[in-house]
Amino acid sequence: MIDHITVAVSDLAKSKLFYEKALAPLGYKLSFGKESVFWAFDIGNGCLFEIQQVDGPPPLTSVHVAFRTRSRAEVDAFYHVALDAGAKDNGAPGPRPQYAPGYYASFVLDPDGYNIEAMINQPAKEG
Repeated sequence: MIDHITVAVSDLAKSKLFYEKALAPLGYKLSFGKESVFWAFDIGNGCLFEIQQVDGPPPLTSVHVAFRTRSRAEVDAFYHVALDAGAKDNGAPGPRPQYAPGYYASFVLDPDGYNIEAMINQPAKEG
């Protein structure tokens, strides 16, 4: 399942207003973000559509797709298999508490340089 997709935009304020209006008939609403950096819209089932400002040092690439996994082991496996398949490292598997408590992810750049993530957002299972 896709967890979130991030699209680069040239005018974040203008795009925010556009998507707030355009997505309203679908029942999608602004969820969170950071002024002048990005905004995330809740599109249901825990999935997000995000827009990101492109000028300045962006935290992401022009296209970012995050695949939700069932376990941390799947995040780890995705990362290693993707590197073996020719991807470039963009963030080794590990906790990302700056995103959310329990967020664990890995990032690779695909052959076109797109930021592809495998992630899970739940506390680690003990034992």
